[in-house]
Amino acid sequence: MREQVWRWSSLERKCLDLLQQANTTSSLLQIHAFMLRNSLDTNVNLLTKFITTCSHQNPIALVRHTRRVFDRRPNNDDTFLCNSMIRAHMENRQFGESFTLYRNLRQETEFEPDGFTFTALAKACGLDMAIWEGQELHCQVVKIGLSLDLYVSTSLVDMYAKFGRMICARKVFDKMTHTSQVSWTALICGYARSGGMSNARSFFDRMPDKDSAAFNAMIDGYVKLGDMGTARSLFDEMMDRNVVSWTGMISGYCHHGDIHSARSLFDAMPKKNLISWNAMIGGYSQNNQPHEALKLFQGMQSTTSLELDGVTVVSILPAIADLGALDLGRWVEKVVRRKKLDRITNVGTALVDMYAKCGEIEKAKRLFDEMPEKETASWNALINGFAVNGHGEEALEIFLDMQKENFMPNNITFIGVLSACNHCGLVEEGKRWFKAMEGFRLVPQIEHYGCMVDLLGRAGCLEEVEKLIEAMPYDANAIILSSFLFACGHYGDVTRANEVLKKVAKLEPGNDGNYVMLRNLYARKRRWSDAEEIKRLMRKNQANKEIGCSVIEVDGRIEEFAAGHRVRTHTEAIHLTLQQSWKHMMGEGLRSSQMLNFLMGKVYQQFIDKDIQNFEDFQLAILDIFNTFNSSLPGKHYNVPSHKEIEAMFISWKNAKVQDRRDIFIQFMKDNVRLSKVDNATVITGVVTPPVAMAAKRAGESVPQLKMIKAIPDVFFVPSATVLALVSVKISRRIFTGKNASSTHSEPDIQTKTETIGVARAPQGGAAASSVIGNHHEEREILPEGPPAAS
Repeated sequence: MREQVWRWSSLERKCLDLLQQANTTSSLLQIHAFMLRNSLDTNVNLLTKFITTCSHQNPIALVRHTRRVFDRRPNNDDTFLCNSMIRAHMENRQFGESFTLYRNLRQETEFEPDGFTFTALAKACGLDMAIWEGQELHCQVVKIGLSLDLYVSTSLVDMYAKFGRMICARKVFDKMTHTSQVSWTALICGYARSGGMSNARSFFDRMPDKDSAAFNAMIDGYVKLGDMGTARSLFDEMMDRNVVSWTGMISGYCHHGDIHSARSLFDAMPKKNLISWNAMIGGYSQNNQPHEALKLFQGMQSTTSLELDGVTVVSILPAIADLGALDLGRWVEKVVRRKKLDRITNVGTALVDMYAKCGEIEKAKRLFDEMPEKETASWNALINGFAVNGHGEEALEIFLDMQKENFMPNNITFIGVLSACNHCGLVEEGKRWFKAMEGFRLVPQIEHYGCMVDLLGRAGCLEEVEKLIEAMPYDANAIILSSFLFACGHYGDVTRANEVLKKVAKLEPGNDGNYVMLRNLYARKRRWSDAEEIKRLMRKNQANKEIGCSVIEVDGRIEEFAAGHRVRTHTEAIHLTLQQSWKHMMGEGLRSSQMLNFLMGKVYQQFIDKDIQNFEDFQLAILDIFNTFNSSLPGKHYNVPSHKEIEAMFISWKNAKVQDRRDIFIQFMKDNVRLSKVDNATVITGVVTPPVAMAAKRAGESVPQLKMIKAIPDVFFVPSATVLALVSVKISRRIFTGKNASSTHSEPDIQTKTETIGVARAPQGGAAASSVIGNHHEEREILPEGPPAAS
């Protein structure tokens, strides 16, 4: 008998050791098989430990297996065992199952709940917002006599606080004979969450020992109210700030647009975790600073060992979409697939939105179809993606499919639908869907009115637009008025355009596009005095044209170039290279060898200005020069030298005299460059044709006989015209060469080229070239210096 007891004890200890070491689903299933083979499944303590361990592994399938094991338990009313199963359901967010199990145990067995039972059930009810079950639970707590238990009462306060029923929470709190920091914090969190900051502050001031959780609850409450000053003062009072405190303040500043203060706090954080990085990256994206979001994301990748999660992906993808950084977006998608984050619905939605905004609409559609679960935001991303890419009919078809799948559209959905109608010119369809919003219990917002104004304005329904603006329940903003203004200008309605300009100038006095549009309209009507008056008004209001910029992606880095800005690292080298290349292409510059010697001398001067202490510094400087040239110099290709070649050059450069080092450097650069001849006529044609084609297309659109040209998108018209011009140059050269086979094959001089190019000029006599992309309008001024002289 003693040997039998010892054998059971040793098996029990062995099973407990195995459960402590188990960290996978398969290992737990093997342990269960071990328990069955050795008849250990009748041991209540081991069974409880097994259920608790399984609940921490989280897979739903494992919890279901655990429930089947629990249903075959030998003892039906063991409180400890039943609590473990209730908590297992609760920890895996199966709140309904946990409460249903509790009811069955009370009805079918002699199970006697204790404080741990009600604590777990109160938490489940609070998380599931199960108000009726929570009230039932409170009644049973009073009936059993556990209402004075500190932990049970605290869980009830927290439950009612999550329900937002602060009167009930306050009653439970006032009846408590003993309180703790947790109970005080639960009540304060409830008041702060429901917006009752006066009551929250009152209890916070009365709290005997304030901990970081109470401070965080108060800070979060003031942040939601927009009172960042009070939130910051509480933050400064905290003696023990944790990551939650710092991240809460950073998120608050980002949410209210104070990105500078958010970044200052982020930089001052003593220890950052992934949540902090996500908050700052998301803050930059929300405040339309995609460049900064991208820099911070790349900094997190290079300076920390943190692995991105779904929140990181959702935060960075909007910034990537705004910049059109498609290569970086593809890299993020690969990481998402490797980590299997694409199964998360909002991550899949963010990928669909990114590809759609970058113009990869077919890729976006494939990702949408691959999503295991969809939500309304997923449909919205695809509908808006098709709409902004000019596929209005496809967007409307997807909208109908969305309704067939029983997804309820929201305000964002109808923005995409109205935009699709706008792109397709479906005026009646747009009106119908605008009126149909009431049937979906949606109130049109100012964005929907803006879409309708643009739709009707493009169709020439100016009187309807005027009535719609007067009838809408919002004050017309600058975007709506500008859209109406450009519609009036397009259809030549001077009276309405003049009235609209007076209104929009009060909202956006510095936007030059509005003035230029009306000034060009006056010029077309030959009202020169009114045009000059608009020009004086522009000077009075200091209306300046917004500086244009271009963004390129090179080796995963985003480079932005703004007109006239000289703040980049290699600005001088880029400008010098462009200047010399232009002179060379125009036939006025130096020979290739002379230009190369001159350029290398300037580059070497910048090279020696760097503090080169060792071979690593030398190698980085050399590679930086080659990478810069390969990404900026046209008509040249630099062969990046190998590590051995750079090392040999460093040795010879270091051992040489100071006056000889420049020649060694220039010769090394020459050895690794291949120059290609530049075809002057081809380059000039490629540079001049796109703007000339745009001007010609705009002029043709105003001619009634050529209205069909408006149906051709600019993205097709301009490249086609450029290719046609280049082919024409090539054919002309061949014809000329054939007729003059005996003559010297020399290219025409600069004057001849200029005269040839000068044939295709922009429209004169006050014509205007305008481009409209979505709701953004850009008016280019093509006015003569003054009114024409009288004949």
